[in-house]
Amino acid sequence: MTVYIKPSVAHGKVSAPPSKSLSHRALICAALSGGSRIANIEKNDDIKATLEGLKSLGASVKESDGFITVGGINKTDTCDVQIYANESGSTLRFLIPLALALGKKTVFFGKERLFFRDLSVYEDIAKKDGIEFVKNSNSLTVCGKLQSGEYNVAGDISSQFISGLMFALPLLSGDSVIKFKTQVKSKPYIDMTVKVLSDFGVTVTPIEGGYCIPGSQSYLPRQFTAEGDYSNAAFLDAFNLLGGNVKVEGLNPDTVQGDRIYKDFYKVIKSGGSFDLGDCPDLAPVMFALASEFAGGHFIGTNRLKIKESDRAAAMKKELKKFGGDLVIGEDEVTVNNTNLHTPKEPLCSHNDHRIVMALSVIASVHGGIIEGAEAVNKSYPAFFDDIKKLGIEVDMK
Repeated sequence: MTVYIKPSVAHGKVSAPPSKSLSHRALICAALSGGSRIANIEKNDDIKATLEGLKSLGASVKESDGFITVGGINKTDTCDVQIYANESGSTLRFLIPLALALGKKTVFFGKERLFFRDLSVYEDIAKKDGIEFVKNSNSLTVCGKLQSGEYNVAGDISSQFISGLMFALPLLSGDSVIKFKTQVKSKPYIDMTVKVLSDFGVTVTPIEGGYCIPGSQSYLPRQFTAEGDYSNAAFLDAFNLLGGNVKVEGLNPDTVQGDRIYKDFYKVIKSGGSFDLGDCPDLAPVMFALASEFAGGHFIGTNRLKIKESDRAAAMKKELKKFGGDLVIGEDEVTVNNTNLHTPKEPLCSHNDHRIVMALSVIASVHGGIIEGAEAVNKSYPAFFDDIKKLGIEVDMK
């Protein structure tokens, strides 16, 4: 899909889409319960992948009256399964240890970019425990049984590995401990997992340098409503910095979502300064775009942007250059220089990354622009262009 955006100003109210991160977690917990009802779920591409993966593992999924009722994973059924994870890193990293805890030989399929992303934590566990772990360009086969015990993992890798283990280890007969070998990054996502697990009756206890996870626990049925997503709300709220008047509704002020920090960032972004993205890498594209529009800025904690849906720093450097922007990329930092932006003379590329598309849309609302491959928004926010059109942004979709 190609999207044409003309300079325009956003006004009005819009509801934040449901939190994708919370939705993944709630659906997995629900599948392990006796049957739970989950409300406010948007079936974007990633959530569809998790739902289909849970069904492949044996869960029942029914939709009615605005709820998705999920449950029924048989913890004693060891039939081989196949799971299509599409491009969802959360689906893949959350379900690998769950499949191993259930003792199911599982083949994960997906887009090639997905299997380019790091899986080393699970690969190391597999080697240690004699678990089959065979990865190629578009699939992964795992076969074996996850064991309870002590897991020593790096804290500065994706928090999704930690969350994946937290879903699976409570199902095992013995107690387990996760200890961090390095400083933890993206801790708010781990806090989110602990909170959702607690909502479903599962205990994970913080200890010095890690977490203690008792075994033989049971997931309890409950009704859960996914709150609005701060990660995607950041793109909607960005229009307010560009002359707009947008009220983003449906956000929980007491959330555990780490990307709530965007509100603090936005208070000072017009003046430049330094920002730590270590705990909130999903904010990087929109922060780079806004810094380019205003006074520039310096960003640290950016090294993991290479392993997202795209190499996000490199992608934003290339696309913002078309507007006249200038990014300098270091090992774990990005400097956005103060430049004067203009209308791009060539189409912008999505890099098949939903957050790149939305960040470019924000800047295109000021200068205009054409974005190719804009269907990438379906990964997390399929209604993005419909919503911003309702706010008054002039969008033409082809």
